[in-house]
Formats: sequence, C-alpha cells, structure tokens
Amino acid sequence: MKLTAWQFVKSQWTPTPPAPREDLSGKTVVVVGANVGLGFEAAKHFASMNPGMLILACRDKKKGEDALQQIKQQTGFQNAHVWLVDLKDHASVVAFAERFEKENVRLDIIIANAAVGPPNNHTAEAGPDGWEADLCHLLCSSFLVNNLSTNQLCLLLIPTLIKTAKQYNTLPRLVVVASGMHYFTELAPKVLSSDHPVTTFGKADNTVKTDLVGGKRYSDTKLLNVLFARGLNDRLRNQPLVVNAVCPGYCYSNLRRNFTGVRAIVDWLMERVLARTTEEGSRQLVWAALAKQDAPDQLRGAYISSMNSVEPSDFVVSQAGAEFQDKLWDDMLVELGKISPRVVEIASTYLAQ
Repeated sequence: MKLTAWQFVKSQWTPTPPAPREDLSGKTVVVVGANVGLGFEAAKHFASMNPGMLILACRDKKKGEDALQQIKQQTGFQNAHVWLVDLKDHASVVAFAERFEKENVRLDIIIANAAVGPPNNHTAEAGPDGWEADLCHLLCSSFLVNNLSTNQLCLLLIPTLIKTAKQYNTLPRLVVVASGMHYFTELAPKVLSSDHPVTTFGKADNTVKTDLVGGKRYSDTKLLNVLFARGLNDRLRNQPLVVNAVCPGYCYSNLRRNFTGVRAIVDWLMERVLARTTEEGSRQLVWAALAKQDAPDQLRGAYISSMNSVEPSDFVVSQAGAEFQDKLWDDMLVELGKISPRVVEIASTYLAQ
C-alpha cells in the first residue's frame, strides 16, 4: 500500500476513539520508555485498568521514579514499579530480561516503545560494540536503540511470554512501536543487496550524515521495526503469542526536541495543523495490546494504524521485501548471537527456522 499525502492528513484529522479497556487483574504489563511521551501516556491507560503489576522500563532512574509518582497520583494505582533498562547497553538488556525469571514474574503485555528520533546536527561514530553512536547529547544511536537492542529485548522475553501463556491459559501480546514514516522511505541499495544487511546498515562507517540529519535514518529504523515484527510472527507459528507493529500517528513528541532553526519552525507549524496529542497517540499502543479479544489471531503480524489493521508499505508486502526480511532476520541472529548467545538459543527453541 502507498500512503498518499491526503490519506495522511485525513487520518490525522479523523477523531481518535477512546482507548479500549479491559480488566487486567493479575496480569503484568511492561511499557518500555514509560517515563515520557507515548510510553508515559500508555502506562497511565494501563494503570487505570488495574493490572497485577505495571513495570515502567526506563533508562534513567530519577525520570522513571518521577513518572511513577505521577502515574500513582493521577490514576490511584499503586502496584507500579520502575525497572531500569538501558537500550544502548546490551548487558543491561540481558539483566532486565533475566529479572523476570529470577523473580518469577509473569509477562502478559510488553510495549516495545523506546526510540531515538532524528537529530538536528549529527555525525555518526563508533559506539558500543562498534555500532553507530552520535556525537551529541542523544547518547545512543537510532539503530542501536530502535532496532538492535529492541529486537534483543523482545527475543529474550519470549520464554517468559510463552511460559505465562501456558501457565495462565492466556495469550500475551508483544507490541513493537513503528511509524507511518516507513511508507515514505527506501533502504539504500547497498543495504538491500548486502549479504550482511545489519552490519551494512548499522556500522558507523556506513552511515551517511545527510540521512541522519534529514530524518531518513529514523524512517529506515521504523521500516526495520515493521519487518522485525512480521519476521518474528512468521517464526512463532502456533506459539501462544501475538506480535504486531503499531503506528501512533504524527503526535506532539519529545523525539523532535533537538530540532532548531527552520526545521524547528516547520515542525512547530506541522504540529499545530496536524498533530495528535501524545495521549491520543498512546491510544493506538493500547489498542494494539488489547483490541480484538474475541479474535486475537487477526492481529498476529499486523501493522496497526488508526486503530485498525492495515497493509504496510508496498516494499514490505512485496516478494523483494519478504526475501530481504528473511535475510535481515538471519543476519540479525548472527549479530545478536555475538553479544547475547541466549538469543540464538531462544530462537532455536521457540521459533521456526
């Protein structure tokens, strides 16, 4: 599917229905990046549904605790906790996932929401493990956070999700936050043709500065989010776990907080004409996690936008897209296996090859 400019504008101007509501008693919900923006608003929605436990997965302890207090005050829900996870640190991701097993915590819903947006002025250099990292205060790269570590976290949590499903006779959901920006980007030919697309896309010396500054890099990472969700769903087969990708829409967001000059002015104008509120955007995340309780299989591998399952980009659904998705998946397991061997073990145990 191609998303035209008018379709985009129309979707932004269409009123957003209320978020779905379910009784989450006894269930554990994790929201990554819950201290601000979409994650914070989604966490408030979940808190209002009385989950057994709400986990705010945050990198910064103080910001997480501040968000926690706000959620408790605004919703009255008290069984919420901050668990630290730094998506630029692979060891932190592993420790976060292992905590579920060590503390015997069930997991019913995870919103993989953390993201690094397009910077205003950026030069890529080698960061942790050689992956692109920036020279400005964003601290970590879009690829490392939006894709590599997010994928690692999702895969490491699969045993806990499936254990929960079997032990409690439920159907957990894993929601990857993507973006409609994936409709408007094309991966570089050298990435598509590479036998090692993860390395070609992610290494600092392969990163083009104009892509970083212009926002293309961010759009590319959102395309990779869609491909990851579809690839994971394909390999889960009959496992009791629903995986999907969701677009929150164009919202007021801290992701663009680094914009300055003309770019900041243009974004300011666009926000006032087109943007959803952050809370409205968060309803999409909640919908992806809770909708279709009577027919959950309809959301397996789905791309969700405006509270509906819609067709992703033409590339994603094409034969070329499917072939690249498989190649990307295989290469991702190789690269993640170098830093987190447990990922390969999980893939061989729970996922079809």
